[in-house]
Amino acid sequence: MKPEIKNLEKVASRILNAIKNKEKIILYGDSDLDGIASVIILKETIKNLGGEVSSVYFPDRENEGYGINIKALDFLRKEAPALLITVDCGIGNIEEVKMANEMGFEVIIIDHHEVLNSLPEARIIVDPKQKSDNFPFKDFSAAGIVFRLSQALVKDYKFSENLRKSFLELAALATISDMMPQVEENKELIEEGLDSLESTWRPGLKAFFELDFNQDPDSFKKIVPKIIPALNSGESKDHLNESYLLLTTNSLEEAKEIASELSQKAYLKQVKVKGIVYELEKRILEKLGESVIFEGHNDLSVALTGPVASKICASQRRPTFIFAEKGEESQGAVRMPKNLNGVKALIKCGHLLKTFGGHPLASGFRIENKNLEEFKNCLVNYFSKL
Repeated sequence: MKPEIKNLEKVASRILNAIKNKEKIILYGDSDLDGIASVIILKETIKNLGGEVSSVYFPDRENEGYGINIKALDFLRKEAPALLITVDCGIGNIEEVKMANEMGFEVIIIDHHEVLNSLPEARIIVDPKQKSDNFPFKDFSAAGIVFRLSQALVKDYKFSENLRKSFLELAALATISDMMPQVEENKELIEEGLDSLESTWRPGLKAFFELDFNQDPDSFKKIVPKIIPALNSGESKDHLNESYLLLTTNSLEEAKEIASELSQKAYLKQVKVKGIVYELEKRILEKLGESVIFEGHNDLSVALTGPVASKICASQRRPTFIFAEKGEESQGAVRMPKNLNGVKALIKCGHLLKTFGGHPLASGFRIENKNLEEFKNCLVNYFSKL
C-alpha cells in the first residue's frame, strides 16, 4: 500500500475534531498564488463540512516579510486560543512558532519548502521534505498538498464534482506558478486542473476569459500564462490579498473589475522589472570575475526581487542574490542555476540572516544592512569551494 504524506491524516483528523467542537480556526497563508490557492481550498473545504474559519491572514511582504512574523502574531493575538494553520510557510519560523505557542495558539504547519537545521515546535507538521516522510514524491506545491488534505477531509462525505474540479484548477495554477516540476503527481494534477479551467464556474477565474477578446483556437493556451502573473500581482488589503478577494467573490462583475486591475498591475510590474534588470546588468558587466551576483536596489519592492533575480540568473547563469534595500534591513530573493542549492548556501551563512528559506533553486532572505558585506563574502567563499 502506497504511503500518504506524513501527518496528512493526522491533520485531517484534528481539523474534523475542531469543526465538530466549533473551535476557532485561523488560516495563515503566504501572499503568492500558491499560498492564496492553498487557503481558499482549505477554507472552502472546512465550510462545506459545516465548519467556519474565524480569520484569514496574508502577511504584507513589503512591511512584514515572508512567513509567520511578529506583527502578524500581535494582530492575531486577540483570537487566541485557536487552531492556527499555516500554509505555504512556517517551516523556517522556529522563534515565531514558539511565540505563537506562548500566546495560546495550537500551530499546524502545512508547507513544501526545504527543512532547515531544525523543525519548529508546532503541534503537527506536514512537509514532504521532512527526513522522516516516506512519501515518494517530494515536489508538490503547497496547494497540491492542501488538495490532498481536502480529499482526506471529505472522504467520508460527498462533495459536488464541481467543487473538486474548482480545487484542482486552483492547485494546477499554483503548481505552475511555483515552478514545481511538471512530473508524476504534479503532471496529473495540472492536466486535470487545466482541462477543467476553460469551463470554470469560479467568477474570479471566469473573469479572465470574459475579459479576453482573443477568439482564435489557441486563445486558451495564451490566456493561462496571463492569469498567473495577474494573480501574483495582488497586494495586501486589510491583512487579506486582492487575488484572494478576486478568487472568493461570487460576483462576476466585481471579479471582472479586480481581474482587469490585476492584469494592468502585472503589465506595469513587467515593465518595471525590465528596467531594473537592464540597470543591474550594467553593474554586473563591471564585475564579470565574481562567482556570485549580489546586487541591491533602493527603488525595488520586495515583490519584484524574485522576478528580477529570475531574469538575471537565467541570463548570467550564476548564483543570484537580489535585494530591496529598506532602511536598516533588506529583503532579497535568491535564484540558482540547475544543480546548485541556494538553501544550503543560506544555511551556511544563516548566522548573518534574520530569516531565510525556500527551495533549492528559488529562495529568499531577510538581513540587517550592517551584515550585507559579510554575507556577500560568506556566499563567495561558499560557492568558490563547490
